[in-house]
Amino acid sequence: MKRLLTYTFLLLPFYTPAQLVSQRLQKAFQQFEADSQLRHAISSLYVVDGATGQVVFDKNSQIGLAPASTQKVITSVTAFELLGKDYRYKTEFRLMNPIYSNNVTADGLAVVGYGDPTFGSWRFNNTKADVILEKVKQTLINKNVSNIANLNVFADDSKWGRHLLPGGWIWDDIGNYYGAGASSINWRENQYDIYLSSGKLEGDTCKIVKTYPELLYFSQKLFCEVVTGLSGSGDNAYVYQPPYSVYGFIRGTIPPRENEFKISASISEPASQFAMELGKYFYCCRHNEGRQFYSATSFVNRFWKTVHSVTDTIYTHYSPSLDSIIYWFNKKSINLYGEALVKTFAYEKQGFSSTDSGVAIVKRFWKEKGLDEDELNISDGSGLSPLNRVTTHAQVEILKFAKKRDWFPYFYKSLPDYNGMTMKSGTISDVKGFCGYHKAKNGKEYIFSFLVNNYSGKTSALVTKMFKVLDELK
Repeated sequence: MKRLLTYTFLLLPFYTPAQLVSQRLQKAFQQFEADSQLRHAISSLYVVDGATGQVVFDKNSQIGLAPASTQKVITSVTAFELLGKDYRYKTEFRLMNPIYSNNVTADGLAVVGYGDPTFGSWRFNNTKADVILEKVKQTLINKNVSNIANLNVFADDSKWGRHLLPGGWIWDDIGNYYGAGASSINWRENQYDIYLSSGKLEGDTCKIVKTYPELLYFSQKLFCEVVTGLSGSGDNAYVYQPPYSVYGFIRGTIPPRENEFKISASISEPASQFAMELGKYFYCCRHNEGRQFYSATSFVNRFWKTVHSVTDTIYTHYSPSLDSIIYWFNKKSINLYGEALVKTFAYEKQGFSSTDSGVAIVKRFWKEKGLDEDELNISDGSGLSPLNRVTTHAQVEILKFAKKRDWFPYFYKSLPDYNGMTMKSGTISDVKGFCGYHKAKNGKEYIFSFLVNNYSGKTSALVTKMFKVLDELK
């Protein structure tokens, strides 16, 4: 009888913890997909054991979906590998001898940019705008440069060409702070704030109160078409302005009875804005006073001879190290940083830069690591483009790769915390995603990617349902 009981017990199903998690995920995911909010959507969830790499759950892991900002993990990991955690950008300041072009003679300061996305950023002590401006001024004083107030400023942003934006970005994003393109001279993260006043009644005309910083080059060309919305309607105002354009339009609504309602926009030509701010800091921008400020267009085309009359570099500004840049890139999901990184891959590898060439380098790198290049059908570095298509399998494989590298602690530290899990989120129109790492209460570690495209209803409601699925990993 005892042998019979033992034999019967052996016939009963025996489930490992991994199998139990798989079953719970299977049930939770089926309920998730059956929700009315997912009626016309497509979802993908891929989970592996963080220690062994064994697949725990797989649904649609080979289907390419728009990843939104979860794509930043791909750019981040690639950056750590190609550039190294100690990589720093530089911006050079060079005195120029008298130059002669079109019968114009001028003493100048050439500013040569190499793509630093933190130049003028408020996130680091040594990159703040006032700190940089004062450092340049003090350097000139220490070098005994006479007549600083009369220096002409030449901002050379030619290293990366003149194409700031990746292909595929939509008009509703371009012009807003999160749609800022990457130049070889970036300034204040290529964004500024617009302060608006609204009326008392719905439909009342709104007015521009001020901008910060002052748009020294374009402020008179910004047109406000914003009207007053309903009470509690929030920020529904958007800026429409392509790079290098002298015209910008603000459209949409803001709540009533606002005196200084702030929205953030992208600087149309960051190199010119920096040149003007530096000139003003030298006290030579009052009514222009005959001073000249040039960005790359004029610097390269009209003043090409100046390259041959530039003296030695008198000051080089260095960015924070890459690990610090990646920290903010993921924590605050700064699109500019991703676009700058992709262009940097190209510039460092081949001496010229574009988004397309940087993307090709990313795809080639991961192909060499064993990924099917068609799993990374990407067109930018931040995930803002709705053209991007990435598989959850590829994202998990990249996260697995990162876990084995010596720089992994810096990458891991950059990932935000959501729902008690360490993961990057992503959101664009009708797209939501999460990917990252989680350590369960029993000590098991998981790596996962969860993408949903074309859902209906509110994003907040969808997120709650996605968290309910991911809770099975806890």
